Amino acid sequence: MEIGSFVAPLVGGMLLGGAAGALLVGGGRVAGISGILAGAIAGARERGWRVAFVAGLVIAGLVAALVAPGSAAASPRPLGLVVVAGLLVGVGTRLGGGCTSGHGVCGLGRLSTRSLAATLTFMGTGALAAVVASKLLGAAS
Repeated sequence: MEIGSFVAPLVGGMLLGGAAGALLVGGGRVAGISGILAGAIAGARERGWRVAFVAGLVIAGLVAALVAPGSAAASPRPLGLVVVAGLLVGVGTRLGGGCTSGHGVCGLGRLSTRSLAATLTFMGTGALAAVVASKLLGAAS
């Protein structure tokens, strides 16, 4: 393992945690992306900040893909597949009454046992789905 191979993920995690913390402290909101997106689409109250938040995520991803073409932001998978996969994750988290970012970042940061259980569940399920897709369907090759 290269010494610098952990720097980008570490910086990304710090930025994510900092942004989630800023939204929690500054706006009193948990950065649960699925809930924020659902509220923006459904026209929930305070829709403006939700739309701005989602737009910022999309723009940041596009900028990262342009600036660092070899990064994780520039997926080797077809864009349509990535979008469909992301939407399926979002629908699943909404059906389950939670959100990966809300539990995994904010909930764990608050030492919530409910969020720990949710995070372990979605990480295990995601790992299982990746193995199934890779081994049985050949989708992850």
